[in-house]
Amino acid sequence: MTSLNPSAASGCPPSTKATGHQASVSVLAVAAFVIVTTEFLLVGLLPALARDLAVSVSTAGQLVTLFAVIVMLFGPPLTAWLAHQERKRLFVGVLLLFAASNALAAMAPNLWTLAIARIAPALALPVFWGTASETAAQLAGPQRASRAVARVYLGISGAMLFGIPLGSVAGEAMGWRGAFWVLAALCLLVAALLQVTMPTLAATPRVRLAEQARILRDPFFVGHVLLSVAVFTAMFTGYTYLAAVLETIAQVPSAHVGWWLMGFGAVGLGGNWLGGLWVDRRPLVTTAVFSVLLAVGMVATVLLASVPVGLVFALAVWGVANTALYPVCQIRVMKSAPQAQALAGTINVSAANGGIALGALLGGASIPLWGLGSVAWVGAAVAWVAALAALWMAQRLRAQRLSLPTSSATSAAS
Repeated sequence: MTSLNPSAASGCPPSTKATGHQASVSVLAVAAFVIVTTEFLLVGLLPALARDLAVSVSTAGQLVTLFAVIVMLFGPPLTAWLAHQERKRLFVGVLLLFAASNALAAMAPNLWTLAIARIAPALALPVFWGTASETAAQLAGPQRASRAVARVYLGISGAMLFGIPLGSVAGEAMGWRGAFWVLAALCLLVAALLQVTMPTLAATPRVRLAEQARILRDPFFVGHVLLSVAVFTAMFTGYTYLAAVLETIAQVPSAHVGWWLMGFGAVGLGGNWLGGLWVDRRPLVTTAVFSVLLAVGMVATVLLASVPVGLVFALAVWGVANTALYPVCQIRVMKSAPQAQALAGTINVSAANGGIALGALLGGASIPLWGLGSVAWVGAAVAWVAALAALWMAQRLRAQRLSLPTSSATSAAS
């Protein structure tokens, strides 16, 4: 994919380019937070929503599955189809679509209408994920690309970590319909901010889907994607049931669990900065390090659940590793396919959603067999497998780079 020259496309003089582009990346991060919160907010709203629509919680929970499956299946082809569009217009359009969808969800008289309201944002979310990461890198320039992507992921990570507790708190304060109305208003506000702050970027030439999909023939790229599946499986084997672990094993009062989850996310956001700082030079080694920390944090949380100070420390380690792995995986996969970064980023989003679903299933299957605390041990085992796979891939890539020193593609992926 051809690179963009943001300053030339926007007509910004050099003296204002850096400040303007930092503002654009920051607004992209806010947009990421609002967009991804739309996906995860529903989990915290399920009890109130189920009561209001007279359905069971498990039936309402299928809306979460519907969203994840649509993202997983349709994200890559839609991104390949739309990646050539001028990005400012694309992002504003996505946010307006989210505003309309959230407004429809707020007015939904039944579960079927709510399901329809969830389809459109599920289609648009991976397009934003893939193209926003690439656009942030282009705006920042080669020297600051990874940090810019990490900044966008600050919004994405914050939404993934805070979406569930925010949904629980918002549902108590204003009802589930009110939460969706707030999201609709925020989408409109962020769309206006992007319209004002983001430069108009030169549209890239349309690249045929078959040509972009050639990255799937690269075994190392496929390996990077499978590694993301393993990492997200490990993450969500434990995180899906973290609220239950806190309430049942750590004996945290149910009214306080949402606030503990927010604290988990707040502390963990430091991992986003660390991930963006380290991943640029050694993406696979960085993945391995944070996967090991993830395993340690999950197991320590269960072992130290009855020791308040130990529990806080363990949750901090878990949170930092958990949050760091979001941008680490996205940047790692994008770097492995520099010729089609938007598609690569969206394929990683699909892989992440597959890992999320698989992790939730794996954790759910382990609970009746070995008890609630087993989710930490099973998640840790998967994390160790991911760490070993990352180190093995790093060794193979290093060997290939030594045998083919002129291969720039391999160098970029290492």
